[in-house]
Parts: sequence; C-alpha cells; structure tokens
Amino acid sequence: MSLDSALVKAQQSVPECVAAGYVDMSTGMLLGAKTVDSHPQEVLDLVAAATADLFQGQSVSAIEKLFRKSRGQTEDGHHYFKEIVVFSDNLLHLFMRSKKHRDQAVVFVCRASANVGMVLTKGRLALSGVESSI
Repeated sequence: MSLDSALVKAQQSVPECVAAGYVDMSTGMLLGAKTVDSHPQEVLDLVAAATADLFQGQSVSAIEKLFRKSRGQTEDGHHYFKEIVVFSDNLLHLFMRSKKHRDQAVVFVCRASANVGMVLTKGRLALSGVESSI
C-alpha cells in the first residue's frame, strides 16, 4: 500500500480526523499528508518542522539524555517521548513517533470534540499501517 493510501485509511479510522501526515524528522520533510481542506504548503512545512521540534528539540533531547544516564543506558538513540497530544482552541493534535523508523512520526489532527481516548486508540492502531507503507 502506498503512503498516500495508508494516510487516507488512517484518517478515516481516527475519529473526527481532519488531517493526517507523515514526517521524516531527520530531514524535516513532510513525506505525505491528507487533509479535508486545502492548506498552503507553508503550513504543511511548518507541521513537519514543529513535529521535529517536539520530538527532537534541544530540551527534549536533553531530558532523554538525562533519563538514559540515570538508567545506565548507553544506547544513544533510545527515545522516551513516544506520543504527544496538543490541544488547541478547535483541534486536537496527536503526534506519534514511529516504532519502526525512529526518526519518523505520524501526525493526526482532529476536531476538539473528538474523544481523546478513541483518538489515541485508533491512532495507535493506524500507526502500524502507515509505517508499513514506507
């Protein structure tokens, strides 16, 4: 299945999802996106940059490094932050780090009226399908 098809399927399965995207955080590129409305490319590019900042920004990287050190882990690539939920005025944003490709993440944007638990559950289920398309 292509990435575009996987994103469409994921978007349809996550409650009240208005957009789904897949980001390569190592390059800062949005590899694919599906939305119910059209958005300027600048907005889509900022989603990719924001996703990378959330998971790999300086502060988060420092926290993860301290966690690894305090737990005696030597693997530099282990990440503790797997999912981040952001609530805005009208939307719920779910950012999920890929389990297969640690420098990639899926983003789901849902209406604020969506049930958060269902968004998390359906997002987790959809993640594997999106990962498999890469």
